[in-house]
Amino acid sequence: MTKKLAKLERRTFELRRKSDDLIYRFDRTTDVLGRVGFKRRDGDYWIIWHENLRWIAASWESDEVFGLPWDQFSAQSDKTPPEGIWVSRKGPKSYVYDLVYV
Repeated sequence: MTKKLAKLERRTFELRRKSDDLIYRFDRTTDVLGRVGFKRRDGDYWIIWHENLRWIAASWESDEVFGLPWDQFSAQSDKTPPEGIWVSRKGPKSYVYDLVYV
């Protein structure tokens, strides 16, 4: 299998929080309306492809963004979120994560 093909078939990744090593695992999932994204295993939290913003942590039903890749200028495929540093916001706090495919 070529490296490029392997990247397209990625189905699971972890967001590893740098401050305390907390890990969230996400799986490629289709919601009840047929939309494909990556859903966190422990709740209804999604990383989804947005036509204008590209990959973001967000709700399907709102315009609120909870997280995104730090490097917004890198090329992004609409098939899988980019590996590397992601940042998130939760109320007044922000967190830094590494997105790693497993």
